[in-house]
Amino acid sequence: MLGVASPRGFQQQYPVSVAPMLDWTDRHCRYFLRGFSPRILLYTEMITASAILRGDRERLLEYHRDEHPVALQLGGCEPDYLAAAARDAMEFGYDEINLNCGCPSDKVQKGAFGACLMSEPALVADCVAAICEAADVPVTVKMRIGILRGGSQAAENVQRFDERDYDALCDFVMAVRDAGAAAAIVHARKAVLGGWSPQENREVPPLRYDVVRRVKDDFPDLPVIVNGGVRTVESALELLDWSDGVMLGREAYHRPMVLLQIEAALAAAAGEAYEMPTVEAMLERMARYAEEQMARGERLPAITRHMLGLLSHSRGAREYRRLLSEGARERDAGPDLIRRAATLAA
Repeated sequence: MLGVASPRGFQQQYPVSVAPMLDWTDRHCRYFLRGFSPRILLYTEMITASAILRGDRERLLEYHRDEHPVALQLGGCEPDYLAAAARDAMEFGYDEINLNCGCPSDKVQKGAFGACLMSEPALVADCVAAICEAADVPVTVKMRIGILRGGSQAAENVQRFDERDYDALCDFVMAVRDAGAAAAIVHARKAVLGGWSPQENREVPPLRYDVVRRVKDDFPDLPVIVNGGVRTVESALELLDWSDGVMLGREAYHRPMVLLQIEAALAAAAGEAYEMPTVEAMLERMARYAEEQMARGERLPAITRHMLGLLSHSRGAREYRRLLSEGARERDAGPDLIRRAATLAA
């Protein structure tokens, strides 16, 4: 089903979000994660503006109506292309458009977008302004706290963050804010461009939440969302004490129950009642979704591959993963396989 229009709102209405992750946060993954909370903000994988304009627009932008609130992350560096892609996104009813200025992968750099754009704040400002002109929803920017080129000194330099680094970050934040960005989503690490793998870029540069907090203090009117290293309820709540939101990445994918735990903690802090959905109910929801999707020609493994972390650190987790990963590839496998998996959670 295609997405339909949903109520609009600013990023800060959603204190918890799940990061855009290439090859992971496709529409099946997002539907699964939506079952953990109606209030988390979900992001698509990065989709390049040129792919939308030149490729199969329906396949790239389609999503289930139950995914709302859902944001589209765009990749690109050409204002006209980004504006055209944003207009297409509006037809599909996305709740937010996000510009990727944080991915450090070599593939993304070859397209002249992602984290390398942090060295060109004026160009990014033009891109943001163009998207804002084309879209009637919030436009946000995902960034790092800084970038540096790979080389023999990269491991040493990535550990440092001085006033020159902070001035460059502020110049970038100011440029996108003045261009109309509704929020800054800041991965609290530097990015090393060239020579480092995506995994190294996620793990080697030190987390500098203090830098992101300083940005929030210096830009009090701009919502600032913290990304990077958020793995526990305690760390999420600590960051939410001063930020406008937290964005989880791989932890939400590999251990999605953390989303329920954060939701319960936020409800308790607000004095709200919260009834945590059961694993059995979530798997029944996914079985019904699989029935709908397989009727359209989707393959079961494309759905179940995103569900393997549901029982992480629980009894029956190994058998659950085996059943969904191996069983889903069997010729006659269908939605009832997911219902069988629910019995392992009992």
